[in-house]
Amino acid sequence: MKKFILLFFVVSIIASCGGKAGVNSADATGMKTLERPKRIADMMAARGEQDAAAPTLKIIEPAADATINGATVKVKLEISGDLKGYKPHMDMETKMGNHVHVILDNQPYEAYYNLDSEFELRNVADGEHTLRVFPSRPWHESYKNEGAFQMVKFTVKNGGGDAAKPTTTANGNTMATPEGKDMKMSLAGKVDATKPLLTFSRPKGEYKDADADAIMIDFWLANAKLTGDGGEYRVKYTVDNGEAKFIEKWEPIWLTGWTAGRHVLSLELVDKDGKPVDNGGYNTTVRDFMVTK
Repeated sequence: MKKFILLFFVVSIIASCGGKAGVNSADATGMKTLERPKRIADMMAARGEQDAAAPTLKIIEPAADATINGATVKVKLEISGDLKGYKPHMDMETKMGNHVHVILDNQPYEAYYNLDSEFELRNVADGEHTLRVFPSRPWHESYKNEGAFQMVKFTVKNGGGDAAKPTTTANGNTMATPEGKDMKMSLAGKVDATKPLLTFSRPKGEYKDADADAIMIDFWLANAKLTGDGGEYRVKYTVDNGEAKFIEKWEPIWLTGWTAGRHVLSLELVDKDGKPVDNGGYNTTVRDFMVTK
């Protein structure tokens, strides 16, 4: 009888730790998965119809397959679609607002807030590169409608960019070294725009105060559907090289229970059998970020 009770207790613990991403669950470390924190839900409610918008982007510069002579790459975007009041901008008091995530190769994104002002990528190394963009909400959750995500390939020649230095944006923030962390300059892999492509978006940077209570995992998925959406792919994630978990619906999740310090998150696109799906090396991405409490 005692053995039966002990076995039942162990099975119960295992079952409680095996919840799917997207529903409330906890793992052995005490970290929990949430659907959406109340403060985010409150922000959404205050935005009216904006979260039901379907913004679409068009990359004007750099043009697809363009060759750019010089290490500075100008980025120009146009936004259209069913905007419902959505417009990229920054509130100067809160330093938040709608914006576009701009990603050079597979580096962390840069937030582009004012599409009417000039935006540049500087010190871009010679060679082929990939630029990816998609619109985002103030809390960095991406819009996932058709036409929101755009990508172009381009080549830099005779630019003289120093690979030992980070690529920077026009406002002086670094593109390849976000939050002051040095990263190696990378060139674009052989990305096939028609094959499944996972674009890492969040987490990024430093989280403190209320932002450290629940941290969002978000990404853009092109040319693929996850199993929970009627497809045959999943997104595998691990935190600090811990137990692998899976996201089966294309929607953000929030994790709570973070300890102070630096953490590492890995996102990988896999098929229904758990095998990695490669596309230029971009479907497996590792990012580190800081939690301050």
